[in-house]
Order: sequence, then structure tokens, then C-alpha cells
Amino acid sequence: MARKALIEKSKQTPKFSTRAYNRCELCGRPRAYMRIFGLCRLCFRKNALLGNLPGVKKASW
Repeated sequence: MARKALIEKSKQTPKFSTRAYNRCELCGRPRAYMRIFGLCRLCFRKNALLGNLPGVKKASW
């Protein structure tokens, strides 16, 4: 679980644009972030399996 202070700090506009970084919208995790969905890999997997993300389905071959 991400620290609340760091989540709030990342929501502010940084002094320089290169200091901005992405966090998961649901849990606030800074690593393994997918820009297309705005989620980390853990939240992405959970929501994809539940069917909450349109157009995403589990690969099987």
C-alpha cells in the first residue's frame, strides 16, 4: 500500500514537468504502471478478470 503523503504529493503540479511521475488511480502504486489504463499491473489484472475493463480478455492459445 502506498503512503498517503506520497499519493497526495504526486497529485500536486511539480515545479518542473520532468519531476512528475505516474501512480495507479486505485491503489497509488508508482511501479508497473500502464499508461493506457492508468492502473498498476495488480489492479489491471484484478479488474480485467472481473470484466471491468472493456475490450480486455485473458489470452489463451
